[in-house]
Amino acid sequence: MQPRPTRAKAELRKAARARRRYERVEVRRFTRRSRRRRFGWLGAFIALVVIAGLVTGAVYSPLLSLSTITVTGTSRVDPTKVRAALADQVGTPLALVDFAKIKTRLSKFPLIRSYVTESLPPHTLVIRIDERTPIASLATPSGFSVVDAAGVVIDSGTDRAAGLPIIDLGTATQDSAAFTAAVAVLITLPADLLAKVDRISALTRDDVTLILGGGQRVTWGSPDSSALKARVLAALVAAQGGSSAVTYDVSAPLAPVVGPG
Repeated sequence: MQPRPTRAKAELRKAARARRRYERVEVRRFTRRSRRRRFGWLGAFIALVVIAGLVTGAVYSPLLSLSTITVTGTSRVDPTKVRAALADQVGTPLALVDFAKIKTRLSKFPLIRSYVTESLPPHTLVIRIDERTPIASLATPSGFSVVDAAGVVIDSGTDRAAGLPIIDLGTATQDSAAFTAAVAVLITLPADLLAKVDRISALTRDDVTLILGGGQRVTWGSPDSSALKARVLAALVAAQGGSSAVTYDVSAPLAPVVGPG
């Protein structure tokens, strides 16, 4: 029988050898796992680079170049002229279309109030236009200017535009309270009553006056309560049978006045 200390030393050496074997196995296992992880990340990176390259190549490729410009939302703007103004963009990859240049070109169309664009791969650019709506004409030294509710001039000519009332502002301009008041009245009038208005004048916010097509004068006052004033005026005009020999005052709509013309 071995002495107890010698046996104990043998057990310790055995345990040490087992520990070293375990550590070598763990090192190899960890190294394999790290290698596999590195290879996995490398493979994923290479795949992303390849995909990004393919997508970039496709986006900027002639295969996705602009060939069709579609214009929608127009009734007074000529879509053919819009497409002609943007013709230099045709053949450009959709991703490289110059939207700043498009903005500059479309700003030259006074009837265009705003627009939005939409790219439809592979070859189409859609331009949706919101047009300005003519509301009246302003007399000018050279003729007449057609304006929208914001006072933007959208057409000019020597002849008065048919179907639009004239706004008479005296010495005031389109950025004045008088113009704002006149427009506020016009956009409140129902279509049948608006069609009867030949002229609207205002020197201040509170002295709006209408001249109807038959020559009847309507004292409107301020644009306050314009919806009620329009209903009252329509009833008064109907009651008078459209007579031109009367005047109307609806500045106080709950106490309107009909007088001699």
